[in-house]
Order: sequence, then structure tokens, then C-alpha cells
Amino acid sequence: MKLDARQIEGFLRNPTATVVLLHGEDAGLVRERGTALVKAVAGSTDDPFRVVELGRELAESIGDEMASIPMTGGRRVVRVRDAIDGMTAVVQRVLDAAPAGFLVLEAVDLPSRGKLRALVEKAKNGAAIACYSLSGRALEDEIRAVLATHNVTVEADALAWLGAHLGADQGVTRQEVEKLALYAGDGGRVDQATARLCVGDLSGLSLDDALFSAIVGDVAGTDRALELAMAEGASPVGVLRIALHHVRKLERARAAMAGGMSAAEATKATRPPLYFNKATAFTQALGIWSETALADACTRLWEAERACKRTAAPTETICRNAVIGLAQRGLAARRR
Repeated sequence: MKLDARQIEGFLRNPTATVVLLHGEDAGLVRERGTALVKAVAGSTDDPFRVVELGRELAESIGDEMASIPMTGGRRVVRVRDAIDGMTAVVQRVLDAAPAGFLVLEAVDLPSRGKLRALVEKAKNGAAIACYSLSGRALEDEIRAVLATHNVTVEADALAWLGAHLGADQGVTRQEVEKLALYAGDGGRVDQATARLCVGDLSGLSLDDALFSAIVGDVAGTDRALELAMAEGASPVGVLRIALHHVRKLERARAAMAGGMSAAEATKATRPPLYFNKATAFTQALGIWSETALADACTRLWEAERACKRTAAPTETICRNAVIGLAQRGLAARRR
């Protein structure tokens, strides 16, 4: 089943499914909801008898882990942080067998019409939850709600400022607002000066924005946003996979341009649709990168991911060099 926004909070407290797929562009929200689901079923995220985390390379063992009965009793939870369409057959077997365990699949990068998403959305014992960045009124409502849990109110101009400077990653947004509430104190009121003092400008500092900065050749912006993304827990391999997805999206758009579309039309045709504040950068990138350069970028990112999987590899360094290198090539192409 596909959960709508009104169902999500209740489901996170009491998940009634065998398999839950968390998908969308907001990596922080995917992690936050995955953690909430694990805690709801197992009581904590670090119980060695009831919780196991697997990489997608161990997907074939999911069924056995799901069927395992914990020594301490209770329901077994299997968490996969980088789920992909290639795991569809394994997940199908789990849904068919309906074991006692609980499977949480976290996927920041899934095609909207992919097989895994379609499977879980249609399954009676499956649940798919979209995790997208908040903006506009929804973001302001979230900020107001988090402050209210601490008995803190916010002035209109401060709320507008916060809405313009947060939102790229909901996990980071919540942390910043919690910090703001702690500063204001119980019964406090947040004005714009307080908001500016306590909260950094994180509206563009997300993994997504690091990669958009990279494809337009903004080296400094890429470095700054990538630093935040890594500090917030983004894995090097995960970063490289999402970077590869961005470049392949550009490749598809360039192919559409070869078929007669303009850059703006190709951007508008991109699926899932780009947020308005990303569309400009995407269109700009289409004018920077040639098809040959994009193919080369894909190869470099794929090779970087492979390098990260070697024993004792300095994964963060490899990842950073690859993404910053992408930005540097974008900058060089822009200057031509």
C-alpha cells in the first residue's frame, strides 16, 4: 500500500506491515523514519539480537534473517539502507512468505516507476512511504509544530526567515529547530534576531544541493554542502550512487535535446519533476556538459564507488575527490 501524509505518523508508531519502503530525495527524512520504524518494532536500533543491518550486496540473506527467531524473543528487524530495484525478486519472496520479521528498506534514489516501489505499493503486507523535502507552508507548519512541543512560539517574520533557510534535509531541519527551542527556553518566543543567531543557512546545504552545485561547476558550494552532508551521516558509497543518478539524469535530458527539445523543455520533462529552485541549475548544466563529458563523468563515479569497496580504502577521501572533481570539470567546461 501507498501511505498518504495523513497516515504516516500513526504508521510509524505502529507499523502494520511485513515490508516498509522509505523512498525519496530527503535522505535525512528517510533515515529519521527508518530509525522510528526500527524503534517501534524492536524498542531500540542497537539490539544485537533483534536488529540487523544489511547492505544491498547481502540482499540474498534477507529472507533468512527475517525468518530468524531472536534469542530474547520479539520480532526480528532487518534494515537495508541502500535498497535498489535489483532487490525486487528478494523482496517479492519475503512478501510471499510473510515471515515473522520486519523489513525496512531505505532508498534515497529510486525511479518513480521502478519495480521495487511498484511491488511494495501494491502488496497488502507492504507499505511505501515517500520522503520529500518540505518547503513553503508545509515547512513552516513543521517548524511551528516542533517549537510547540517545547512550548515555544515564533514571530511571523522569524518563521518566514526560517522557512527560507531550512528544509533541504528534514533531519537537519529538525535538529536546528530543536536547538533553537532549547535556546529560547520553555515558554519562550523566537524573533528573527534569535533565529539568525541560532540557525545557520541550511536551505541549500544538502547532499542534493552539493550535487547540483557540482554539475554547474560551483566548486566552493559543492565542498561546503558536501561537508555538511558527510557530517550528517551520508555514506561515501551512497553519495557516489546519488551523484551517478544526477549525471545519468543529465544524460537522459541531453538525449531528449538531441531529439529536438530545448534545454528548458528537457528540464521540464525530467521525471520526477525538479523543484523550481533546482530546475535553473539543471538547465544551466545542460548547456555546460556534452554527452561525451557526461559519459566520462559516469565512468569516473562508477570507478570511485568500486574503489570505495576495496579493503581499507579511504572511502571519504575517494568520495570527496570524485564529487569535487565533478565540480572542477563542470567549472572547466563552463569557462570554455
